[in-house]
Amino acid sequence: MTTTRSLPDRFILAGEPQSTGKTMSVHDKFTGEVMAEIPVAGPSEIERAIALGKQAERACARISPDRRAEILDTMAKAVQSRADELTLVLAREAGKPIQAAKVETDRCVATLRESARVAREEFTGSGRFADRESRLNPTSESPAISGVIRRVPIGLCSFITPFNFPLNLVAHKIGPAIACGCPFVLKPAERTPLTALLLGQIALEAGRHPAGVSVLPCDVDDAGPFSSDERFGLLSFTGSDKVGWKLKSRATKMRTALELGGDAAVIISSASDGSTRAAAAKRIASAAYGYAGQSCISVQRIIVVGDKAYEDLKSRLVDEIGQLKSGDPLDPDTFIGPLIDSDAADRVESWINEAIDGGASKLIGGDRDGNTIMPTLLENVPTSCNLAREEAFGPVAYLIRADDFDRAINIANSSRYGLQVGVYSSDEHEIERAFSYLEVGGVVAGDVPTFRTDPMPYGGVKDSGVGREGPLYAADDMTEQRLLIRRDRENGR
Repeated sequence: MTTTRSLPDRFILAGEPQSTGKTMSVHDKFTGEVMAEIPVAGPSEIERAIALGKQAERACARISPDRRAEILDTMAKAVQSRADELTLVLAREAGKPIQAAKVETDRCVATLRESARVAREEFTGSGRFADRESRLNPTSESPAISGVIRRVPIGLCSFITPFNFPLNLVAHKIGPAIACGCPFVLKPAERTPLTALLLGQIALEAGRHPAGVSVLPCDVDDAGPFSSDERFGLLSFTGSDKVGWKLKSRATKMRTALELGGDAAVIISSASDGSTRAAAAKRIASAAYGYAGQSCISVQRIIVVGDKAYEDLKSRLVDEIGQLKSGDPLDPDTFIGPLIDSDAADRVESWINEAIDGGASKLIGGDRDGNTIMPTLLENVPTSCNLAREEAFGPVAYLIRADDFDRAINIANSSRYGLQVGVYSSDEHEIERAFSYLEVGGVVAGDVPTFRTDPMPYGGVKDSGVGREGPLYAADDMTEQRLLIRRDRENGR
C-alpha cells in the first residue's frame, strides 16, 4: 500500500491553503520518522478564519438541502476512491493497526453518506427538520393564529477533534455541519492533523462553500477563541473530560456538545452459559485492547456475577489475550500498536504498577517495548488507585467480582463516567433492569460497550459529556427553531 498523493503542507483558512513561519512535525507513531511538517496557525489566522466563517453564514445557509447532500455524496465517493491513501496516512500518524485504519476509513464513508441522507431527507418533505405547523390558539375563543416552525442553521461552528479517530470523528463534525448549512472552523489534534486536512481538501473539491471550511492546526495556548469567541454558535468537542468541561465553562454564550471520556464496563451475568462467556471473552479481548485501548468506550471494567462465571471468564480471557499480536501497525497481523506517545505510555505503565503495588494481581501482560505496552489484565484492583478512578485510555482492563446482578449495576454506576455499558445475560428481566437503572448514554445487550454504528445517537452522561453524536442527532445541536406566527385578519382580528 502506497500513498498516491503528497501529504498536506498547508492548513486551510476559509477555503484557501495557507502557511506561516511556524511549523509542527507530524511523526510516524511506530518508527518515530517525521512524516510531514505542517504550518501552525497563529492568533491572526484564527481571527481571520472566524471572521470569514461568520461572513459565510448566510451563503452556506442558502445552499439547498439537495445540493448539500450532493456535496456530501461526492465527498463519500472521494474518500472511498482514496481509501488506500487515507488508510496508510491514518495508520502512520495515529499508530493505528492497518486493519483498524481500514475500518475507520470505511466508517468515514458511512458517516458522510448518512450526513447526505440527513440533508436530503430530514430537511424536506415530512423529515425531522422540515417546516412543521404548530397549534398556537390557547382556546377556541382566541383569534385564529397559525404557526410554522422551521429549523435553521445555528451558524458558525467551532470543532475540536481528538487523535484517536482523526478521520471519522472529523467526519462526524463536518458532515452534519455541511448537511445543516453551517460554516466551521476545526482544530484537529496536534498529533494527528494530516487526515483532517485531507478531508478538508476533499470537502472543498466536492464543492463546499470555500469560506465555510477552515482546518487550523494550532498551539493549545492560541486555541482560546475556539471556546470563547461569541461569534461561534456551537462548540463541539471530543476529548478528555478535564479539558471538555474547562472549555464548556468558557463557552458561556454558545451551545456546547461534549463527547468525553469513560471507563466503560461490561457486565457478565450469572445467567450466561459457557458458550456465551466464550463469545464474550473474544469480544472483550478485542474491545479492551484494540488500538491499544485508546478509545473512550474501550472496555476497562469487567464485572462478573457469581464465582463460577468469574473463574470461567477469567480463564477464557487470559487465553484470548495471549493470542493478540503487538508490533508494527503496518503489519496486517498486528492487533496492538504503540500508544500515541511516550507520555501516554509512561502514564499507563505507572498506573498498572500503582495498582499492583496496592494489591492488584496481574493475570497477563504489563511488559513494555518502546511506546507499546502488552495487553494487561488485572484483578483485585484497589478502588483508591488511578486505574479504578480514571479513564485508562490504554491496553489495560481489570476484573471485578459481583455477588448479584443488582450489585453489578451499582458497581458500574459507581463511576463518575457514564458513556456505555455492555451486558451479557440470557435473562430479559436483567436486560430491562440494566436499561432502566444503568446511568449511561447507551446500554448494549449481548455485546461489549465498544459497539458503535455511525448513525446511532452516541454520547454520555455525568462526566462523559452532554449532547449526542451521529449525523441526525448532531444536526439537532447545529440547528435551532424559528417560529413564524400568522394571524387571521379576515374577521378583523
